[in-house]
Amino acid sequence: MEVRARAPGKIILAGEHAVVHGSTAVAAAIDLYTYVSLRFPTPEDNDETLKLQLKDVDLEFSWPVGKLKEVLPELGSCSASSPSSCSLETTKAIALLVEELKLPDSKTGLASGISAFLWLYTSVHGLKPAKVVVNSELPLGSGLGSSAALCVALSAALLALSDSLKLDFSHQGWQTFGDSELDLVNKWAFEGEKIIHGRPSGIDNTVSTFGNMIKFRSGELTRMKTNMPLKMLVTNTKVGRNTRALVASVSERAARHGSAMTSVFKAVDSISEEVAAIIQSPISDELAITEKEEKLGELMEMTQGLLQCMGVSHASIETVIKTTLKYKLATKLTGAGGGGCVLTLLPTLLAGTVVDKLIAELEECGFQCLIAGIGGSGMEISFSGFS
Repeated sequence: MEVRARAPGKIILAGEHAVVHGSTAVAAAIDLYTYVSLRFPTPEDNDETLKLQLKDVDLEFSWPVGKLKEVLPELGSCSASSPSSCSLETTKAIALLVEELKLPDSKTGLASGISAFLWLYTSVHGLKPAKVVVNSELPLGSGLGSSAALCVALSAALLALSDSLKLDFSHQGWQTFGDSELDLVNKWAFEGEKIIHGRPSGIDNTVSTFGNMIKFRSGELTRMKTNMPLKMLVTNTKVGRNTRALVASVSERAARHGSAMTSVFKAVDSISEEVAAIIQSPISDELAITEKEEKLGELMEMTQGLLQCMGVSHASIETVIKTTLKYKLATKLTGAGGGGCVLTLLPTLLAGTVVDKLIAELEECGFQCLIAGIGGSGMEISFSGFS
């Protein structure tokens, strides 16, 4: 009796940073996933522990259920159908449980994710034993929404085996939920994101839950459907960055150069709206796709120029841009900037040999390259061991 859930990462096509200042942003799901499997022990297993295995970093943790009952007694009584925020008292209790794990220095960044896991699991399933296994195709902390994908996949797996959803266990292969169930997953995932990030926008978990694309402006999220196949080369510069500090530096620049930065943010808003319109407009033939790709490429280059105006580029990002320019390809940073990941549009008619050459050149610089389809499906689950 096991459920497996997967949730996609995301990219920002246009509008990062400016969205904080009232501009529109466009985000899209990518076909790189985080996977979570959940299994409850049988009575014969005689196992009274909650286990979490993080396959990508080769770590496994376990908590005796008796210990969890001592530390988190009130969490056995939550309702899976009504998500609530983690109280300060519970946050402190969970932090102590995570502290006791004595994570190696190089892995302390995992602490907030483990905290989110403990809270989501005990909130939905109370204090009972289980084994949860996590693995991901998304690089951590690189701006591709890896924490949201974890929270979404975890929430989906937990809810799939809870009493709050009625699902068809006999269905073979990946399946998704109805809109109301997806909405419940999204709400729980957002609560998990709050534990990890403090004050997330909700963009990442919404894209990961529902898939495809969303437009976001001043707290309002609008789901969109793409009408064109888009492929991007995602280059992970492997340069870590402090998102909060980068957001603050843009705000400081806006305070120093009010009218100039207002113009920058207005330009970004126009680009985001145009990107959304291009992506949603119908396509008649291959020529129409090529024309749209050319327009999108130009808009990406314009966005990157405006992000440079905001001061959030980085030497590693500029290296990627110079390399892709040799192949006449459009490139922009995605997310916070200052390192992280960079997007390069791969036109439909681009030869595979060109892509191979470009990847080889970027990998020589020490970067990691991933090819991703844009605007695909959101969260999905599959069952095994059910009859």
